[in-house]
Amino acid sequence: MTTTALAHAPHTVFRRTEDLTADAPPEARGIRRDGVRLLVAAASQDGGPSVEHTSFDRIGEHLRPGDLLLVNDSATVVGEVDGLLVGRGTVVVHVATELNDGSWVLELRVAPDAARPVLDAVEGDVVEFTGRSRRGRSGPRLRLEAPYPEPGSSPTGRGNRLWRARELGGPALTPWLVRHGRPIAYGYLRGRYPIGDYQTVFGHLPGSAEMASAGRPFTTGLVTRLVSSGVLVAPVTLHTGLSSQEAGEAPQPERFAVSATTAALVNHVRAHHGRVVAVGTTATRAIESAASADGVVRAAAGWTDLVISPSRPAHVVDGLVTGWHDPEASHLLLVESVAGPALTQRAYDEAVAHRYAWHEFGDAGLFLRG
Repeated sequence: MTTTALAHAPHTVFRRTEDLTADAPPEARGIRRDGVRLLVAAASQDGGPSVEHTSFDRIGEHLRPGDLLLVNDSATVVGEVDGLLVGRGTVVVHVATELNDGSWVLELRVAPDAARPVLDAVEGDVVEFTGRSRRGRSGPRLRLEAPYPEPGSSPTGRGNRLWRARELGGPALTPWLVRHGRPIAYGYLRGRYPIGDYQTVFGHLPGSAEMASAGRPFTTGLVTRLVSSGVLVAPVTLHTGLSSQEAGEAPQPERFAVSATTAALVNHVRAHHGRVVAVGTTATRAIESAASADGVVRAAAGWTDLVISPSRPAHVVDGLVTGWHDPEASHLLLVESVAGPALTQRAYDEAVAHRYAWHEFGDAGLFLRG
């Protein structure tokens, strides 16, 4: 059963200022892709939290031969277009995913910079995608059919943030997006960036509405060095939805797949006391969706609505590479489940104090539990 509100709130409490937001890719800020900062938070020998500040290209110093990095091989697709909410005015449309019945999940955000969601749309509203094809035809038209995944998809009770919508006519949505869409972005970015800036070195299966950003700092050279040192790498797939959840809102259902080969490798590593380190909350959600309560992983695929939290902790993952999440975000529950509340709190206090950069183009953390 899918719920839109979290059953638990994260323990981690912190306050960050907006100037800690990464407003452009590292390369646009004069930083190599693997040169972003890395905070390593680990349980020390006596069980207390230990924190070290380094750079991402040195992550191998904190991994051991036989450790397994789980990476998300989903690639980012373009999903943002300008639109018109008929009778209401201009909007920015974020297209999340196509559902099994052929309908689409959409979020409407204010024009022109998508800084906040539009929460007063109603069932039956029509959205027209603006722009013209080379043949002069208008863009696709979609009707909002129902809130997604259920009424009250905004946990504040102020309307519905996500909608299930169906195409009414005009050009087919998918090819039109490929030609006219752009990467999903939000108002905190200082510019528009090409789709290549939203891809990871692991992504080759198109399907993510937004980048699985924890994998972004990895480069081909860095992965080669890690593998040469004995660190294992295995793929899982999770096609991400929209990352714009409001405080207290649970993540939405997402498509995932864990192959029999990856499942067998995870089980082998755990049986031989290696650490399973997930690259991102997406990889964590995928592998945990294929795991039983005793931590045995089996091949699985489909939709997952799993929320990693105190009521359903991580059974497989021992470590996590991740970006920095906002207060009360559902991702914080997942981090706490892997690292524990005390280590998570210490890491976030350090990240704020040392002015780490937030969001998809920001700095990274490596959490390792005892």
